[in-house]
Amino acid sequence: MKPFAYLRAATADHAIDTFTSRAGAQYLAGGTNLVDLMKLGVAAPDLLIDIRRLPFDRITDTAEGGLNIGAGVRNSDLAAHPGVRSRYPCLSQALLAGASGQLRNTATTGGNLLQRTRCPYFQDTTKPCNKRLPGSGCPAREGSHRDLAVIGHSEHCVATHPSDMAVALSALNATVHLYGPEGERAVPVTDFHRLPGDRPEQDTLIRPGELITAVELPPGPIGVRSRYRKARDRASYAFALVSVAAVLELEQGDVRYAALAFGGLAHRPWRARVAEEALHGAPATPENFARAVEAELAAASPLRDNGFKVPLARNLAVSVLTSLAPHPDSEDLS
Repeated sequence: MKPFAYLRAATADHAIDTFTSRAGAQYLAGGTNLVDLMKLGVAAPDLLIDIRRLPFDRITDTAEGGLNIGAGVRNSDLAAHPGVRSRYPCLSQALLAGASGQLRNTATTGGNLLQRTRCPYFQDTTKPCNKRLPGSGCPAREGSHRDLAVIGHSEHCVATHPSDMAVALSALNATVHLYGPEGERAVPVTDFHRLPGDRPEQDTLIRPGELITAVELPPGPIGVRSRYRKARDRASYAFALVSVAAVLELEQGDVRYAALAFGGLAHRPWRARVAEEALHGAPATPENFARAVEAELAAASPLRDNGFKVPLARNLAVSVLTSLAPHPDSEDLS
């Protein structure tokens, strides 16, 4: 491992000033991704700025009735929070599906959003990778890509974003709050992560020196149902082949509101806007769910070995949406 310096930041401004004045600096929170990348040689910071003691470790109610989640909140604490479990169940489910208990006890909200892809070519410094070394190529396109992107990718990158939490946040219309050298700003989480285009090395819209300070969840309307499900190669500690976060609100059996996001399909959590538009006002039936999801996935462009993800995504999404729609003979609580 390359030698590096270490500094514990006393305040957010201290962290940002140090970052901007020192080349090769990186922020350290839980470290569950960054430390692994340092061991692999993918990341080689000259200075680690420890931000774990900054006051971003609380979950509070907003004036509008939503939740403000500090960037330093641990994944375990967020998954267990009563307000999350009762008002945003898909977020709790996504976090619990995301990693082992030991990792959830360390990983933070902000770090989860900023984790890098698990594409094997990105993690292997003996191989080319446009995300790690821009312009070197994307061997995954013709190589091992079974677990990689089927939609939204480019000739420069077919990596997928690994976060479960981010998929749920996308379906919940969360907002990412940032603080950096240029002050404060807020970005919808659906815009925060990028598609690769011709700059796959840039995962997000975060600017140099910026910190994630919080993630804000809007108030959920009464009766909204949400759920997260994940298909993976083994039952625990595996990244998603496909995952689905869905939010559904019904009115007399018709879809009043739907939000649908996929994980494991793209370079970022994939918000299914085409499917959502097709579902608006339609009867909440498995047939309509299937038609809407098929319309969304018509844009998919799978590679040689990952075409199975398209029907898997379809079936998983239809199953999740159907589970959120009550049977006609059952009591509708929406």
